[in-house]
Amino acid sequence: MDRWPVLLIAVVVVGGAMWLMWRSWRGRSERDESLHAYPVPAGLGAASVETEALYVATTPEGRPLERLAVEGLAFRGSARLEIVPEGVLIRIAGESTSFIPREHLVGAGAASYAIDRGVEPEGLVAITWVVRRTGVDDESPAPRVDSYLRARYPGDSARIIAAVDDIAAAPVAQRPELESEASDD
Repeated sequence: MDRWPVLLIAVVVVGGAMWLMWRSWRGRSERDESLHAYPVPAGLGAASVETEALYVATTPEGRPLERLAVEGLAFRGSARLEIVPEGVLIRIAGESTSFIPREHLVGAGAASYAIDRGVEPEGLVAITWVVRRTGVDDESPAPRVDSYLRARYPGDSARIIAAVDDIAAAPVAQRPELESEASDD
């Protein structure tokens, strides 16, 4: 039996799949090119928490299965997390350092899944923050995002959540008051 046709078909299928993945990532990168972390300020205070973690992904708030290609936070990797009085530093191997100022931190909480990472209940830390937008003409507010991390050492998740919540300063969006349908009669 001649193997060349089978080999040719396999090469075409694998090449087509790789082209589709590249095209999808390029589209996501173009869609998210206005989203950035903040510049790291000079003269940061002493870290209240400094630990190692696995950076998983950044997603729109409340949508853990939709990855964003935020500059400096686009790829999963080993990370060093520092929580300082001015905000949160995330240093991902191979990426530029990302900084989230305390004014743009909403808070942190536990999560169980994001994109391609499912773990035990509350095995991830989700840091919610307001992303920086550049080069956008409309006046809509910058979106809130969730950045997911998996603490490397036991007990660090609770320390990270408490430290982020201690310095978080971004206003929490108020839910509209719903009128009761119950009668006051």
